[in-house]
Amino acid sequence: MNKDQVKGNVKDLAGKVQEEAGKLVGNTKQQAKGIKLQVEGKVQKNVGDAKEVVKEARQAVKDAASAH
Repeated sequence: MNKDQVKGNVKDLAGKVQEEAGKLVGNTKQQAKGIKLQVEGKVQKNVGDAKEVVKEARQAVKDAASAH
């Protein structure tokens, strides 16, 4: 797990909390900010996921090249 995946998960969770807090107090701006933060978190996590895939593919190529 890389830092983008971790930060993305944290943002997503913080956004969920903010959205629910907005719902509790009837503040639609807070709800919207929470949803925005969740989207940012999901995007950042996906970037981290992509980085992991590239890292793993790069390692697989290195391993295959050194095996021959």
